[in-house]
Amino acid sequence: MRFVLASASPARLATLTSAGFAPEVRVSGVDEDAALAAARADRGEPPHGRHVMGSSTADDVLVLARAKAEAVARDESGAVVLGCDSMLELDGRQLGKPADAAEAVERWRAMRGRSGVLHTGHWLVDTREPDRAAGATASTVVHFAELSDREIEAYVATGEPLAVAGAFTVDGLGGPFVTAIEGDYHAVVGVSLPLLRDLLGDLGLGVVDLWAR
Repeated sequence: MRFVLASASPARLATLTSAGFAPEVRVSGVDEDAALAAARADRGEPPHGRHVMGSSTADDVLVLARAKAEAVARDESGAVVLGCDSMLELDGRQLGKPADAAEAVERWRAMRGRSGVLHTGHWLVDTREPDRAAGATASTVVHFAELSDREIEAYVATGEPLAVAGAFTVDGLGGPFVTAIEGDYHAVVGVSLPLLRDLLGDLGLGVVDLWAR
C-alpha cells in the first residue's frame, strides 16, 4: 500500500522514516490563508490571518491538514495520504512561521521563560474508497528556557526559526532551549506517531500495514 505525505517538512519525513514508514512526498500548494478564511467564515468568525485572537488554533490546524491531504489525494489513487499542519498558541495568539528575522527575535523574547501549546493537525485520506478519511489534532505544552538576548539573536541568525511553526525546533538547534514537554514529543516535531496509529485504526488499517517492506 502506498503512503503519501502531503507536506514538505523534512522533520515529518524523518520522523515517519525512523518509525518504519517510507512515504512519498507530495506538496499540496494549498493557499493556507484562503482555507482558514473559508473555515472561519463557516464558524461565524472574522477571517483574519494567522496571528488571530480567540480563534480555535486546534481547529485551524486540522482545517489546514485536511486541505493539504485532500488536495494531494485528488491526484493519487490506491494510497493513504497524510496531511499535517502545526501552530504554536501563546497568549491566545496563533504563531506559525515568522515572516522574518525581526519577527523571530520578537517572538522569542515573548516566549522565553514561558510555555505555549503546540497544536498539530493530522488528516488521513484513504483514496481506495470514496469519503474514507479521519483526522484529529495533537496538542502539547512546550516549556521554553529563559534565553538571553545573545542566545536569541544567535539562534535566529542560524535561520532555523524562520522555517518552522512557532520559531523553534525540539529536534534541532532549538533543542537546548526547550526545558520540558507535556504530551507527545513527536507531535512537537511535526507528526504524532501514536495519533497516526489511532487514525489508521479508524480507517481499518494498522501501522504495520504501512511499514516499508
